[in-house]
Amino acid sequence: MDTLTLSASDTFGPDDAFVLSRAELDTRRPPLLHSQDFYELVWVQNGTVRLHLDGTRRDLTEGDLLFIAPDQLHGLQGKGEAAMVVSIAIRAGVINSIGSRHDDLSGVAFWGDPAAPNVSHRDIRQLAALNQAALQLERSPRRKLYLEAFLMPLLVALDRPPEGLSPDAPAWLTAACHAAQTPDVFRDGAAGFVAVSGRAHPHVSRTMRKFMGVTPSDYVNKQRMDFAARKLTGTSDPLAEIAADCGLANLSHFHKLFLATHGETPQRYRRARQRELVQPRP
Repeated sequence: MDTLTLSASDTFGPDDAFVLSRAELDTRRPPLLHSQDFYELVWVQNGTVRLHLDGTRRDLTEGDLLFIAPDQLHGLQGKGEAAMVVSIAIRAGVINSIGSRHDDLSGVAFWGDPAAPNVSHRDIRQLAALNQAALQLERSPRRKLYLEAFLMPLLVALDRPPEGLSPDAPAWLTAACHAAQTPDVFRDGAAGFVAVSGRAHPHVSRTMRKFMGVTPSDYVNKQRMDFAARKLTGTSDPLAEIAADCGLANLSHFHKLFLATHGETPQRYRRARQRELVQPRP
């Protein structure tokens, strides 16, 4: 198939860091795939959109985000009536600058698979917030400051591969690890992790050992103790209440897990960090 390359010089004004546009997509298959020498963030505002890549295609639905890097061949087609997208074309220098400052962005958004656009998803609530932020951006000067103010909250909110997880781990394990970072799941311990995975406990345990080198209990307890550390630093909640929030009714067991994870008892951890907030150590 013939291809087309779009140029930043034809897309941006001399002082533009970005260009935001909205479009209802043609239902005909795009006659050409195209690439570009700039970045582009696209999300499905309404309906279903077919993403055409070089040799493959994928249907996107409302709330799907598409992070397109330079030189990635693609085309978009509306499926059915009123397939609408919001597009933000972004000068390459802006994204390259953000990536160079933040190693945590490795593997997500524009810094994902170089061979094809990365796809993420926002639920109804998140999509509403994104659209509100886009309206504010649309009314702002097309300068880097306003674009970064829009992009950074979005990039921070994107899912990242869980720490210690092998990149070739199955998708269900990645999803379960993300879910287990929330109190609603880790309060139930390993059983909660296994429940959100949708797999049998022995299979989950074998797979976690293979791709992470830990058991479900190990992973869940780490999430619990990281949560407890944040509560100890940022609140005055009693230890028994924090332990209960972690799903641990036995306070002695909570102390043991916290000490093993953070190298200090909960009381000492809290005293040291809350004191440092008021009176830094010399």
